[in-house]
Amino acid sequence: MAKLHFFYSTMNAGKSTSLLQSNHNYRETGLDTMIFLPNETSKLSKGKIVSRIGLQAKAIIANKDFNFVSYVSEHKTEKLSCILIDEAQFLTKKQVRELGHIADKLNLPVMCYGIRTDFRGELFEGSSELLALADNFIELKTICSYCINKATMVVRRNDGGKVVTEGTKVVVGGNDIYTSVCRNHFRELTKLV
Repeated sequence: MAKLHFFYSTMNAGKSTSLLQSNHNYRETGLDTMIFLPNETSKLSKGKIVSRIGLQAKAIIANKDFNFVSYVSEHKTEKLSCILIDEAQFLTKKQVRELGHIADKLNLPVMCYGIRTDFRGELFEGSSELLALADNFIELKTICSYCINKATMVVRRNDGGKVVTEGTKVVVGGNDIYTSVCRNHFRELTKLV
């Protein structure tokens, strides 16, 4: 039976790079994949999954109403061997359950890549459901921007560089907005934990 995998980390740990490498490995052996990207990040990346080291691949955009089971069932090929999803934290609970269905009933491995918590240290909906349902959890590690400890959280900064602890849950951005930190520095910078 295929499995539902959750590869998670903070920013700058190589999640997109790892996804693109997995996609390359399948494709190089003549197998097909489907790559998905939630709508939240698709405009910034022009519908592609893009790694910080320059790798990229076109993705199928999934909004909140997107049904993974229907799409995969309708578009699968004989050689379809893996489903890959970047920014999985933005998925809905229902969509994560659909991905579990794809692994269980269509016997296709599903590899989800995303971050666990937002800038307030709270779980994203997609990440929460993946933590509940995934068969495998693989942490991709990076280090804190302030020390050599493992980074497990992110802080958000405003245009002036000041740490913010309130606002919309989703603000898409990169190093210009977010900094990966360990829990201790998250506590010092945000006073939230």
